[in-house]
Amino acid sequence: MKVIPSLRYSDKHTWVRVEGEFAYIGITDFAQDQLGEILFVEMPELEDELTQGEEFGVVESSKVASDLIAPISGEVVEINEKLDDEPEYVNEDAYDAWIVKVKISDADELENLLTAEKYEAIAE
Repeated sequence: MKVIPSLRYSDKHTWVRVEGEFAYIGITDFAQDQLGEILFVEMPELEDELTQGEEFGVVESSKVASDLIAPISGEVVEINEKLDDEPEYVNEDAYDAWIVKVKISDADELENLLTAEKYEAIAE
């Protein structure tokens, strides 16, 4: 299982990469491995508001459909359109295949997320 030390993680198997007031959100390498071949990623619309701990989309795989749970709150400013045509890219590189970019609405929520080491411990 691969983790990236500079990212923050939720116990719902999503990751967050913070860049200033924005954050990219995707699913972890562990999650994509558990799901199997990803066939479709249902993403929110631009300007949708994500709420930490709430569903914001669905990843459908050859095995199961799994809800995406927002690791932080924020307004969707970009979606990864590449995943419309190539959802399997999540399987190829889970940490490059971000799903949404949000404008962070409460930076304090980042404190609720796990470090790479803590995420590794719960995902094993």
